[in-house]
Amino acid sequence: MSSNFYHYPVWVRIWHATNAVLCLFLIVTGFSMLYSNPDNALVVKFQRAVAIHNVCGVLLTVSYTMFLFGNLFTTNGRHYLIRLKGLGQRLWAQGYYYAYGYFKGEKAPFPVDRERKFNPLQQVSYIGVMYFVLPMLFVTGWALMFPEFILKKFLGVSGIFLTDQFHVVLGFLTVIFLFVHLYVSTMGKSPVSNFRSIVTGWQESH
Repeated sequence: MSSNFYHYPVWVRIWHATNAVLCLFLIVTGFSMLYSNPDNALVVKFQRAVAIHNVCGVLLTVSYTMFLFGNLFTTNGRHYLIRLKGLGQRLWAQGYYYAYGYFKGEKAPFPVDRERKFNPLQQVSYIGVMYFVLPMLFVTGWALMFPEFILKKFLGVSGIFLTDQFHVVLGFLTVIFLFVHLYVSTMGKSPVSNFRSIVTGWQESH
């Protein structure tokens, strides 16, 4: 008979909560910087938004570094190792479940268990975000904090302008990922079971 099991160690839960708070501040200040100007505050005054955004960006960089070390030196890193054989079929099965099977009451093809934290779609998307999108977001963010290190021109276009636009695009991709992440998190044993798990550490068996 299945039973609940301890699945999220303390460091992962603290890291997750820290990221959630920092990302919220970064999103609000990022939108305030993008859609306002020094004379017209959207949510937060421009100069204050810049200061808060920079501080939260630095803190998120530190948090991300802890994530990398955590994956290197704990068993959490194994959840990010993709088994390529049969990946296409597994992605299709999980995509079908999200789009159709879940709403018909079908069982998840890759439920969370003691050995598997992510289903195939989660695994691929998390790897893409955590190991490509976020590192590039940090690189461009730090570059904008120290623009003297950015190329003045690239193919005749301002290097600062290109870096800024790339940073904005990566930011939007991250926001989209977060909304999808929140939505998919409701597809557990109950709409709140996955949220409860990341708070308590205990995963409800399916």
